[in-house]
Amino acid sequence: MKLIYPACFYKDENTGAYAVEVPDLPGCATGGDTLADAVLMGIDAASGWVLTELEEGRPAPAASAVDAVRPERGGFVSLLVLDMGAYAEKYGGKAVRKNLTIPAWLNTFAEANHVNFSQVLQDSLTDMYDRTRP
Repeated sequence: MKLIYPACFYKDENTGAYAVEVPDLPGCATGGDTLADAVLMGIDAASGWVLTELEEGRPAPAASAVDAVRPERGGFVSLLVLDMGAYAEKYGGKAVRKNLTIPAWLNTFAEANHVNFSQVLQDSLTDMYDRTRP
């Protein structure tokens, strides 16, 4: 699913950095040190916003026409193209099947103790992920 949303960009004249707001997605705002970074961050923020809606069973909000969006003074409007399929595949909460190879003795032990292999692997990877985040 590809979506397009207009976004308002505002340049900070002191730093050269850009702030980005997506009016159709309440609270969706981000920024970047350069215009290119701001565009990429805008796409990422908007994609995350929309993915949350979709995963919670709500539809993606309709996008305003680009000429209907009026930025505040000094800002400009540009379009953000979201590839929701690619974003969901990379960051979505949907379960993904993985095959697992372990020694036979460990499988015997785990089955005798009614171990849920998927849950153990998910818990371990989540713990590793949490420890690597700043």
